[in-house]
Amino acid sequence: MHRPRRTALLLAAAIAAAPLLTACGNEAHPGAAAVVGGQRITVAQLESRVTEVREAQRAAVPDEAQYQQVIAKTGTLTRDTLHNMVLDRVLHRAAQDAGVTVSRKEIQQMRSGLEQQTGGSKALETAWLQQYGIAPERLDDNLRLQLEAQKLAAKLGTDTRNPAFWSALTDASKKLGIDLNPRYGTWDVQKSTRVDAKTPWVREVTAAGTQQTT
Repeated sequence: MHRPRRTALLLAAAIAAAPLLTACGNEAHPGAAAVVGGQRITVAQLESRVTEVREAQRAAVPDEAQYQQVIAKTGTLTRDTLHNMVLDRVLHRAAQDAGVTVSRKEIQQMRSGLEQQTGGSKALETAWLQQYGIAPERLDDNLRLQLEAQKLAAKLGTDTRNPAFWSALTDASKKLGIDLNPRYGTWDVQKSTRVDAKTPWVREVTAAGTQQTT
């Protein structure tokens, strides 16, 4: 039996809030929010993921005042989402390098166990949306991420809190050569996390009345 607290977006819990950023696009990779392993994560793909979450939040919280409170609490959603999209690829590469695979059956078994704990499919989707900013249509993808993390740690004879686990992610980050669009910060290879960049040509803007970065 898996506990939600142990399996829930365990790799992105330490993201800190920071001012919204805006800047010119990445000239080396126009239209890209990030380039991971030579493959682009486009700004359009990132914005689509953010929209999925916002639409799910809107559906879950129809009251306008309450919805605005949700928006205020998730002001870093765009950058957090990009972090997760990049980390997903880093973890997947680390898992591949270690010979770790996750089957569809394993994902369904994990989901069934979590649904039993939370009170059903809808309750699980709501919990992941509220606590981790995961849209319902991305829930299975996130569970695959959790399973890859758990199985990778087991293969290394450790757990996800141990330096040996994060060392494997560091190696994967180096191999992938991650390049973030400066408006979204930079990728810390050693910690396998996104960090905000402070550069002269990046200006901070107020988050008041803004639902997502552009």
